Amino acid sequence: MRKRAVFALLSAVAAAALAGFAIPSAYGTETQTDVQISNVSFDGHKNIVVGLYAETITVSGTFTHPSGIQDADFVLWRGPDGANPYETYDDRIVSNQYHSHADCVAESPTTSTCSQTFSLEPDWRYSGTALTNAHAGTWKVSVQGVANDDSWTHTANYTTTRLQRLSKLTVNAGPEPIANGKTLTVTGKLTRADWNNLDYFGYTNQPVKLQFRKAGTTIYTTIKTVYTSSTGNLTTTVPASEDGYWRWNFAGTSTTPAVKATGDFVDVQ
Repeated sequence: MRKRAVFALLSAVAAAALAGFAIPSAYGTETQTDVQISNVSFDGHKNIVVGLYAETITVSGTFTHPSGIQDADFVLWRGPDGANPYETYDDRIVSNQYHSHADCVAESPTTSTCSQTFSLEPDWRYSGTALTNAHAGTWKVSVQGVANDDSWTHTANYTTTRLQRLSKLTVNAGPEPIANGKTLTVTGKLTRADWNNLDYFGYTNQPVKLQFRKAGTTIYTTIKTVYTSSTGNLTTTVPASEDGYWRWNFAGTSTTPAVKATGDFVDVQ
């Protein structure tokens, strides 16, 4: 049985397998016969969120063909369509680094569930390569399935996923306890992972909702929206009227996930 050729990794983030995806030349003159592909997802349809250390994620999908499934691949890429659409972290081929294939488990004679693991590493000291802040955003997912009779399907843009910089959000409400009707000051800070400097820095000029939950209830209500400062700090004042919990709630962006601070209880006397 003929196996298709392994292709070289083009990205400097070798462990992440962010590579150019091309139809193997062995199939260049063959007639494509559909391998049915479905249910492709990353860790249950989650975005890829990376802090200051390596994150391992798994992409999986269902592949079906009358002859059964021989092999499958998933690749993350971005860039315009064209002869060479792939985003690469540098212009060289990393020597002795190869794109790994998915692991396929047959669920029936015609259908397999295939999964592949990616390890994304922002710290060059350990991987020799690194994610940078510029890599955060939307990535396309290319999928290929090869059947036991050597027919195949390749979909360059099957779906998309977001690669995001981990965010953190704090809150502090005071003074406490506080007399009814007095002015309560609520502060906090929104930060996110900086892959260039391996630290967390303030996320500037972002809208963050101040929310309140009355003691004994379960639902937070938005009181106002405040923008972060040049250092990611948040501060505002509100009148104290009843016992309850105060928190900040950030909706997120394409490069940074949503995050909610843990509610800070204030006793109003």
